[in-house]
Amino acid sequence: MILGIGQDLTDIRRIETSLSRFGDRFTNRVFTQVERDLADSRQKRADTYAKRFAAKEACAKALGCGIWRNGVAWQDMGVINQENGRPTLVLNGGAKEYLEKMTPKGMKANIHLTITDDYPYAQAMVIIDAIPLREP
Repeated sequence: MILGIGQDLTDIRRIETSLSRFGDRFTNRVFTQVERDLADSRQKRADTYAKRFAAKEACAKALGCGIWRNGVAWQDMGVINQENGRPTLVLNGGAKEYLEKMTPKGMKANIHLTITDDYPYAQAMVIIDAIPLREP
């Protein structure tokens, strides 16, 4: 059962401008420590930040809650990489609570994320589905 689908396209140049203009004030407000550590270790820093920004926007759309509404903040959604390198989202705070409310009883929600970039754009798509906790 699909609970939500979200997609976002972010202009990497816009993220470059925010990084130049606001620096740590921007990154500390929007990104988790894990996301900042990864992006700051990469040569194409803005590209990495842009993909994660797009993922957060796409996640908020898939949740259907928006950002700064319904108690969901930027840092409540964090992109991490699994051991095999596959990106996924970890929700906490208001985003996690919102997901729990929208997940039907007896089901478990899964978040599927794909991110890509081709300068000057970064794109993300999020699909949230729910599966039964146990088979009938």
